[in-house]
Amino acid sequence: MGVTNELFQTERDETPECQFAATPNSVTNPDADTAAQMFSDVEKFAMFMRLLAPPTPSSDFPGGAASITRGSNLFGAVGCALCHTPTLTTGRSTVEALSNQPANLYSDLLLHDMGKGLADGVSQGQAGPREFRTPPLWGLGQRIFLLHDGRTTDLLVAIREHKSAGSEANGVVSIFNQLPEPDKQDLLNFLRSL
Repeated sequence: MGVTNELFQTERDETPECQFAATPNSVTNPDADTAAQMFSDVEKFAMFMRLLAPPTPSSDFPGGAASITRGSNLFGAVGCALCHTPTLTTGRSTVEALSNQPANLYSDLLLHDMGKGLADGVSQGQAGPREFRTPPLWGLGQRIFLLHDGRTTDLLVAIREHKSAGSEANGVVSIFNQLPEPDKQDLLNFLRSL
């Protein structure tokens, strides 16, 4: 990503004209004149990301408010919300604005076995090649590529890819597949409104 730190101090592009930082991006500046100048670039970026407002879902696009409401209800009824939990509450934070706040992530942030179909052969820590942390769905309506590897741009395909040998989502996808087409469209409209 081009972020240097005390262990990896060399920029990816070593062209002298492209070297703007004299120290790694993770180093604080204890000689700074202001508090803002004291933080390292990494800390500033982390604060920026931490304090960004969450995406704002649309109440009427696509498909209209009634379709989105029906889709939201179906999201829970079908079982999507078992893993894509609509709201979690933040814990205590040193930043008061972030303490005990609802976060409409649409994720439980847990690892789930997604079966052979989504397996990518990569193990990370204790997570095996078929296990993935439930990705938050907030902002889904603004994404182009879907699933952990961006293999599709089609939301219907992404839902159906959740079903494969050994996947925890098999039952939920089966219920979704049995829905009448108008109900499926309402659910898709809800997801794209996020």
